[in-house]
Amino acid sequence: MINIFWFRRDLRLLDNHGLWQALNAGLPVLPVFIFDSEILDKLNSKSDARVQFIHEQLKHIQFQLQQKGKSLLVLSGKPMDVFKQLTEKYQIANIFTNSDYEPYGIQRDNLIKTLLNKADIGFKSFKDHVIFDPLEVLKADGKPYTVYTPYSRKWKEKLLPQHTKPFHSESLLDNLLSDYFELPNLEEIGMMPSPVFVPPIKLDDKRLQSYHETRNFPALTGTSLAGPHLRFGTIGIRHVVDIALHTNETYLNELIWREFFMQILYHFPKTVTHNFYSKYDPLEWKNNPEEFQAWCDGKTGYPLVDAGMRELLATGNMHNRVRMVVASFLTKHLLIDWRWGEAWFASKLLDFELSSNVGNWQWAAGTGCDAAPYFRVFNPSEQIKKFDKYLTYVRKWVPELEEFRYPKPIIEHSFARDRAISAYKKALSGL
Repeated sequence: MINIFWFRRDLRLLDNHGLWQALNAGLPVLPVFIFDSEILDKLNSKSDARVQFIHEQLKHIQFQLQQKGKSLLVLSGKPMDVFKQLTEKYQIANIFTNSDYEPYGIQRDNLIKTLLNKADIGFKSFKDHVIFDPLEVLKADGKPYTVYTPYSRKWKEKLLPQHTKPFHSESLLDNLLSDYFELPNLEEIGMMPSPVFVPPIKLDDKRLQSYHETRNFPALTGTSLAGPHLRFGTIGIRHVVDIALHTNETYLNELIWREFFMQILYHFPKTVTHNFYSKYDPLEWKNNPEEFQAWCDGKTGYPLVDAGMRELLATGNMHNRVRMVVASFLTKHLLIDWRWGEAWFASKLLDFELSSNVGNWQWAAGTGCDAAPYFRVFNPSEQIKKFDKYLTYVRKWVPELEEFRYPKPIIEHSFARDRAISAYKKALSGL
């Protein structure tokens, strides 16, 4: 009889709550990772940097385990089919894993629970990639917060030292099975290598101490670059929050935004495809495909917008300040549906997390909870003056800036701003 630990978005042996629980449960533990074909089949490209990153991290885990005479079982397919096969091969008492709060993850886990219950196998999930799950920070009446500031206030009030205390799963690895499994390569799971790589994580206290001063300047390395690592759990949220608590409250606030959007998506799953505020549903988007393509390619004639979009294409990353500018430009200047932009970011961002992506796009479009007001339209030229006045960032990504071949702006700012405000007013008036 064995237990299984199912790795998902928690790709580390260090301070892994579900793994710690499994290793403490008294039976040998088989560690498993599944490349979910339901997800892989929907990717736009077989050469996806995020899948490559997952694979690299699995190789790292495998190496660490082999030093102890242990091994990770990596499989591919639909999780339901994989678990059917595992239950035929092994006598399993329980499946341990860490909780997933996204709509697909919840649906997948419920189906697997049903399958396992029929076989008298337990399914135990634990909180690991958030400090507070979506049901822990609620208003006095038990309803979810839809405004960030009171949510963050309550979040901080509830925070206790125990919430950042690590689970020392790394000290219990002797309780894993001693079987040996070969790790499949990318091609064997139907994928290909990518030229884009996730930079390694180095949370530097000194850099975070000045985070509030440097985070808005894209030419500086003033942000944590922890996004992909939090997304895939190669670094634990307890460790990151602990660092933020003694270095920089502004950075802590950004981590709370992440959990705020997670609980919004959990309580309001319709927001994946629908405006949080349905009063914006009548908004008439222009949705010009040529203008959308110019935005995707970084050829709008607005240097900061183009620099951000080219950075995204080349690296899978985009500076946070620039993300706000390019999102505002797409939804307000071009009046293109935020869902188009959200899908493009979802296909490119290394740190893509559904809740934050949807939440931030609706924030930029003015249609979501606690969003920027619809009449707030970023002026990309003024944003350059404030945050890249020496054009260091812009010139890095738009080297032809002063050349004749650089395109003229595809739309004039004042015209676009007036048109956007008029379209939003019309939608809200019900005319």
